[in-house]
Amino acid sequence: MAKRVGLAVVGLGMGAAPHAQSLQDLEDVIDVRGVYARSEPARRAFAETYGFRAADDLDALVGDPDVDGLLLITPPNVRAGIVSRFAEAGKHILCEKPLERTVAVAEGIVRICEDADVRLGVVFQHRFRPASEKLAALIVSGELGPIRLVRADIPWWRGQDYYDEPGRGTYERDGGGVLMTQAIHMLDLMMSLIPPVTAVQALTATTALHTMEAEDVCAGAFEFEGGVGSLFASTASFPGGAESLTLECEQASVLLQSGVLTVSWRDGRCDRFGEEAVSGGGSDPMAFKYHRHKAVIADFADAIAAGRPPRITGREALAAHRLIDALERSSREGLRVAME
Repeated sequence: MAKRVGLAVVGLGMGAAPHAQSLQDLEDVIDVRGVYARSEPARRAFAETYGFRAADDLDALVGDPDVDGLLLITPPNVRAGIVSRFAEAGKHILCEKPLERTVAVAEGIVRICEDADVRLGVVFQHRFRPASEKLAALIVSGELGPIRLVRADIPWWRGQDYYDEPGRGTYERDGGGVLMTQAIHMLDLMMSLIPPVTAVQALTATTALHTMEAEDVCAGAFEFEGGVGSLFASTASFPGGAESLTLECEQASVLLQSGVLTVSWRDGRCDRFGEEAVSGGGSDPMAFKYHRHKAVIADFADAIAAGRPPRITGREALAAHRLIDALERSSREGLRVAME
């Protein structure tokens, strides 16, 4: 039997549950060497709930020779320092989205890992849905023809109680609102499928439906080689609906929604792929299955064992960060912003 990949888990908040369930399923290939959070009661409770061992401090995990990689699930504002410690010890990193709060710090994390020659993966599980993978394959094959028009729609809802948690929806902890915390998944998927975005123009705002520092809505337009697109992202759309991505191509119109891909061909055929998936777009942000998280973690473990990059690298994940930064700058300045 091949040696299991040793992982440390740091950050045990609300978003850690699907990761923990995934690690339980993957116990044949992954050895969870320890779980850590700053709160001792929190890490003990998490360890007992999921059957993992609790670590008393980060040093124990950094110094463990059997830790091959780190699964990092903390809030964005504390990630850079933790990444640096583990990377310098030769541990590979799988980081929850976003990498950090700003493009500059996210780029710094990528450089830290590259300089230390460790792999950096990012948890963008939407790309691992079967329907997303099918769409990517259709685009690569050329069957759809060039993409001419794109629409991304993320009409989600979060109640005020969600934003009443200290730090949530702030620039200091989260780096922003709906764009950085919710829409980034769809934006990453979109950016992985279409030609590079060259310019954006957007309006972001905080509606009267929420009391929070950052934006809860963004409406924008963008240009890419050969086409144009629009996006709408919100956590003020009650009761919350499924995110969707529509591509108007020369040979077909494509709708990716709730884990289902519908391809309406110009010749009258209609194909459907995938199965309905709950996205967490309503009042319960954790109302989704964990299986795509499991696929991301399994890929990361295999990347370590095989000595290859993970499917979604930190450098690749910077595209969504840069798009969000451009959308926010466009709104602040009231200008069309060219992508660098």
